[in-house]
Amino acid sequence: MEFYSNKINKLIEYLSGLPGIGSKSAQRLAFHILNMPEDDVKELAGALYEAKKSVRLCRECFTLTDEEICPICSNPKRSKRIIMVVETTRDLAAYEKIGKYEGVYHVLGGAISPQDGIGPADIRLKELMERLEGDVEEVIIATNSSLQGETTAMYISRLIKPAGIKVSRIASGVPVGGDLENIDEVTLSRALEGRREL
Repeated sequence: MEFYSNKINKLIEYLSGLPGIGSKSAQRLAFHILNMPEDDVKELAGALYEAKKSVRLCRECFTLTDEEICPICSNPKRSKRIIMVVETTRDLAAYEKIGKYEGVYHVLGGAISPQDGIGPADIRLKELMERLEGDVEEVIIATNSSLQGETTAMYISRLIKPAGIKVSRIASGVPVGGDLENIDEVTLSRALEGRREL
């Protein structure tokens, strides 16, 4: 049985199609939007349309931007001699929130996943290798610690090492505040391997 009119149902349907938005959240968002002043709704719709129309990939690192070159790549204070390789723009944003990294990035646009039909040619490895022809000292591989991320990290490492460029992998291990008894064996093993002297 339908509770709402067609236009409300359509709005809820679109919103529930967004990642992480279930039907209850979609209903809350829909009613929030319907209760917003009309000018605010127009601003929201305009912002969505403008973002879709204007946002593209950075010419250098392939993150999302509305400029030819993103603010990170165009920042003269960032070291272009260190490149952190990440899978997605969301991963880049996570590292930027920390505020400790002063190099630049390379967004692969995914990870190698043979079971999903994604091979090395389907992510931006060719573009990464082209960037390494410049004056690069180190490549930090910051792919996820999933099977796909690990496969991608190993592949990149083998690709880069013959060029004589330092290749490092982010450490992974026990999260702050985590109880050891609740942590899986792979994470504990990584924490042990990545230990450092105090």
